[in-house]
Amino acid sequence: MNAHEEFRDLHRVGAPLVLPNAWDHASAAALVGAGFRAVGTTSLGVASAAGKADAAGTARAETVALARGLARLDALVSVDIEGGFGDDPEQVAGLARELAETGVVGINIEDGLPDGTLTDPEHQSAVIRAVKRAAPELFVNARTDTHWLPGPVGETADRVAAYQEAGADGVFVPGLRDPERICALVDALEAPLNILYSPDGPSLLELTELGVRRVSCGSLLFRAALQATV
Repeated sequence: MNAHEEFRDLHRVGAPLVLPNAWDHASAAALVGAGFRAVGTTSLGVASAAGKADAAGTARAETVALARGLARLDALVSVDIEGGFGDDPEQVAGLARELAETGVVGINIEDGLPDGTLTDPEHQSAVIRAVKRAAPELFVNARTDTHWLPGPVGETADRVAAYQEAGADGVFVPGLRDPERICALVDALEAPLNILYSPDGPSLLELTELGVRRVSCGSLLFRAALQATV
């Protein structure tokens, strides 16, 4: 089994994949050393560590450089690429191809925009299709920010269904905590559902019972590390 197949299996077989998110090589290496087979990156942590704002599309170089380093670790690495660092689907596809060549196994791409709105779902679907054409082996985790931005919660089911149809290997709904809505999405989707862990949300056991297949830490570890340092 190659690395890409192993990463896919972690979303389908056994306990849900608990994915810790690193912000630099040292944090990723520490997580791997602690026994985590798969590690993600946090765009907030990567951008903040470089003195830049998250979700502003300005940390492309830092994201790619970190991916190259993390790919040398004995781990399955998924890279958060914000909204793809570009509007053109082929431009985002080029980034996906570049990341695939480093040896990472997955990417996380979001539909939230810097101005607090959501990108058009048809455009986002076109981006996902372009990425899958350029790097079909990558696990594309398509994130929708309907529960983080004001107003569009009702679009969640339609958006994740569209992203799944476009070829996304998994879907991610950060901010979703309601058990009934989580269960409804699990039942409606074939792609594994990713939920962001929240200390005041459902526990890992509860998320497991609801059928969630991937639980991400997002920027929680980065922020905890800063607080501990202070």
